[in-house]
Amino acid sequence: MSAQQPVFVVNTGPERHSGRKAQASNIGAAKTVADVIRTCLGPKSMLKMILDPMGGILLTNDGHAILREIEVAHPAAKSMIELSRAQDEEVGDGTTSVIILAGEVLAYSMPLLERNLHPVVIISAYKKALTRALQIIESISIPVNTEKDDEMLAIIRTSIGTKFVSRWSELMCRLALKAVRTVASIDPTVQRSVDSLSSGVTVDLKRYARVEKVPGGEIENSCVLDGVMLNKDVTHPKMRRRIENPRIILLDCSLEYKKGESQTNIEITREEDWSKILEIEEQQVKQMCDKILEFQPDLVFTEKGVSDLAQHFLLKANVTCIRRVRKSDNNRIARATGAQIVNRVDDLRDTDVGTRCGLFHVEKLGDEYVNISKT
Repeated sequence: MSAQQPVFVVNTGPERHSGRKAQASNIGAAKTVADVIRTCLGPKSMLKMILDPMGGILLTNDGHAILREIEVAHPAAKSMIELSRAQDEEVGDGTTSVIILAGEVLAYSMPLLERNLHPVVIISAYKKALTRALQIIESISIPVNTEKDDEMLAIIRTSIGTKFVSRWSELMCRLALKAVRTVASIDPTVQRSVDSLSSGVTVDLKRYARVEKVPGGEIENSCVLDGVMLNKDVTHPKMRRRIENPRIILLDCSLEYKKGESQTNIEITREEDWSKILEIEEQQVKQMCDKILEFQPDLVFTEKGVSDLAQHFLLKANVTCIRRVRKSDNNRIARATGAQIVNRVDDLRDTDVGTRCGLFHVEKLGDEYVNISKT
């Protein structure tokens, strides 16, 4: 009996291209991505209307924002979108330009491929052109004094001048310059000088800067805040809403009576026992508040809840409390004020208290109350 022949199961779904056909497909996909955002470049750029998966409508002429919302299946097109993301992370601008440039470079490669030039030869020629282009850019570049507002604003206008209509362009350019200078001077270990490249000044906007959008108000009300802003109000209406040079304590625990982790049943037969239970709860909350008040704070931020009883004791000591602060916001407050986040009230030390805040105040911006801590 002859041996059974092996059976091969081949997936007929995906197509496989090789040679000239694959090269043409990759170049065509890259050109298609570039053509999508080609009209978003320059002072006469047009907005694109994008429908996101949740049904919302996005109007923008930012190339990276458009490509981020587009879903593509072609590997070459995915590489172009990845190129846009890398440009945004490394530089923060020029995403549209780099995609259009890459698309044109690939488009001019097609006639060379049709003349049977090897791709390696074409790549080496492009590398030589890149080296020469960098030399030319270096020779025609003009030194810029980063301390002069006029020179810096002229550069900023070339970048974000096309993102806003002329009515708000000047405002946004000045806000951008002030924001970068605020963030650049945040780290006291960095030595600043006129030439930022030689002095090694780092501007980490993703870590230290944040754009907070508040409903209501006008675009003209936009400003750069040298501090931290939270969309929170004080827990009790009688607590202070303006404090100068406050002492700040940051907590990652609740100021409430700690209940048992498992279900607990208590049978009470006498009224005195019920009063005793309430007294124990009150004592536990009072002990936590007394421990906090030992360090004479003016402000207490906690990521968890604050009971009415704790609010009473803190208000009695003229201490303002903010509850249910996000972890990321608590970390930003710690970085700005020098405070340390404490997980248990019993672990509090005098070195954990933040003292670098110049002013804390709560005000109404637009339709919401926000508290602002200025360094």
